[in-house]
Amino acid sequence: MPEVGGIAGERLKSFIERIERLDEERRALVEDIKEVFSEAKGVGFDVKTMRQIIKLRRLDQDERDEQEALLDTYKRALGMLARASDESEPKRRSGGRR
Repeated sequence: MPEVGGIAGERLKSFIERIERLDEERRALVEDIKEVFSEAKGVGFDVKTMRQIIKLRRLDQDERDEQEALLDTYKRALGMLARASDESEPKRRSGGRR
């Protein structure tokens, strides 16, 4: 291919074809991953939880600790998690006998 407007056609075509091949490989890998998740689900594993574990395993320990601490802080702020001082107190049922 000739050079047009300062662009080497063969070189451009080579890049485009490489990207297309890699994109096809990526699609195949995505399908393979879906199949593995489907297989895991079929034997009783929770796929959503597995995805969370995979995400956490990508983080280094410091990032993971920071993220978990921040999540706990937000949960406490929203009343979704007992406060540190509340954790030692016995829990009472609401609306029942005492």
